[in-house]
Amino acid sequence: MKKIKQLILLSALLVFIGGCDKDFVEINTDPFAISEIDLGLVFAGTDAGMGGWESEHTIVQHFVNPFNDGATLAFNFNYDIDGFQGAPWGTYQGGIKALVHILHLLEGTTDQINLQSIARIHKAYYFMDLVDHHGDVPYFNAGLAALEGEAYFYPEYDDDAAIYDDLYKEIKEALADLNPAGDFVSADLIYGTHAYYPTSTAAAQVALYKKLGNSLLLRLGMRYSKLNPTKAASIVSEAFNGGVMTSNTDNAFVTYDGTLYTNGANGGLVNNQPKFYYAAEPFVNHLKATNDPRSKYMIAMFEDPGNPLATLVPDVDLADQFGVPVGVVRTDLQFAPYRGVKGQGFDYSQMNVNIMASQRAPTFWVTYAQTSLLLAEAAKRGWITGGEAAAQQYYEAGIRADMDIMSLYIDETGSSLPPVSAAEQDDYIAQPAVAYNAADALDLINTQYWVVCIRNGSEAWANFRRSGFPALNRNDYDDQLLENGGNGYVHRFSYPDAELSRNKANYQAAVAALVGGRDDLVNRVFWDN
Repeated sequence: MKKIKQLILLSALLVFIGGCDKDFVEINTDPFAISEIDLGLVFAGTDAGMGGWESEHTIVQHFVNPFNDGATLAFNFNYDIDGFQGAPWGTYQGGIKALVHILHLLEGTTDQINLQSIARIHKAYYFMDLVDHHGDVPYFNAGLAALEGEAYFYPEYDDDAAIYDDLYKEIKEALADLNPAGDFVSADLIYGTHAYYPTSTAAAQVALYKKLGNSLLLRLGMRYSKLNPTKAASIVSEAFNGGVMTSNTDNAFVTYDGTLYTNGANGGLVNNQPKFYYAAEPFVNHLKATNDPRSKYMIAMFEDPGNPLATLVPDVDLADQFGVPVGVVRTDLQFAPYRGVKGQGFDYSQMNVNIMASQRAPTFWVTYAQTSLLLAEAAKRGWITGGEAAAQQYYEAGIRADMDIMSLYIDETGSSLPPVSAAEQDDYIAQPAVAYNAADALDLINTQYWVVCIRNGSEAWANFRRSGFPALNRNDYDDQLLENGGNGYVHRFSYPDAELSRNKANYQAAVAALVGGRDDLVNRVFWDN
């Protein structure tokens, strides 16, 4: 792999004058100075920063925080609190900045075409997520200030629909440029040498990135399902014909050792006052109503909610699980009709911090299970071939794929867990509440997507807004989400307050473009109608 030479410091122009030591440069060269940057290593740092925040899980009622602190407080009580909505915006200083710099340095070169292409795919993932959270955001000029100077210190906010159009272009061009005979990005944590399913050749890595790129394109196309079904069908068909994920070995995910390299998204659930976080009643009730064999990996009852890690073998019996009602504060949970206090917290189920919510749990960005479920909806809608039979096949494949990846989790003893057995999968899929039927297909498919996305709150929230499923009851704690034409649900994150001081004019222009000039939770991103 060619390394891009970077000039770290230019202090002066040395002019050789008669009498100077001809070996001056050699003598005064620090052999330990940094003279090169391995862009593959820079890229690897962006693999683990593509999302994984807590607040979105609260919006879709995976888990809640009934206390008066923590990242999920805002949306459990329908509050628009700046500190709880800044995490996605922080990717501008992290992954986005790194990817923009990589692409800038590789512009016009061809010897690292695969690194350039997969960086474009990653950048598309980052910005798709930002648009899905906020709507209009800085895009075309984002991340360029350090490269191009003060003209880019205050980037304009670009139209969210225009950004999506460019993301489509970026993914398509990146897929076309991937070269199986080109460079191998060994440092890539998703499909590189140190991935869970490692590759060792450019050909193998490129094949996987083609599947990832097309699966991301499928996700992007499905966002248009209500706004523009014709456009959605066209993009979905392109993605499907290009070749999407076909097995769990195609999954885009990152693993952690739990010590030196930890799952930061689960940090709050494990370390930051775990007594704040409880499984939400709608999610627990769904798992119980369908006797879901995945539940023991997801939720558990601990002896002391304030110190769940002290319970090495928690109660995972599904009949013993109870979720906290949405929008109920801690002062009410202490008394009947609620379950009351236990230890430092409340007598309710929490996310299983020994397994799925542990800091050694993998983080999944795009999976075969998600992809199969989106294909099920596409087949149901007639956007890909196969009709109802194909829709059922993809639906069941998505469920089975998600159950199979339970074996990637490690228990409290450090041992890998068995996947859900084939018999358990068969029994689950055969239940009347789960079995595919044409009349309820969209509900069934997208409710399963909600369960699958217990590991990706951002995607769960985006798909909930897009599809309208599952049919969650709105949180009625506060009526502010019913004001200004709201329907009681959170539809977007407001912009960080810091933008008012850092990028005032462009921030104000972006807010003025929102309905009613309101930077609130009620306004919607362009595809959310």
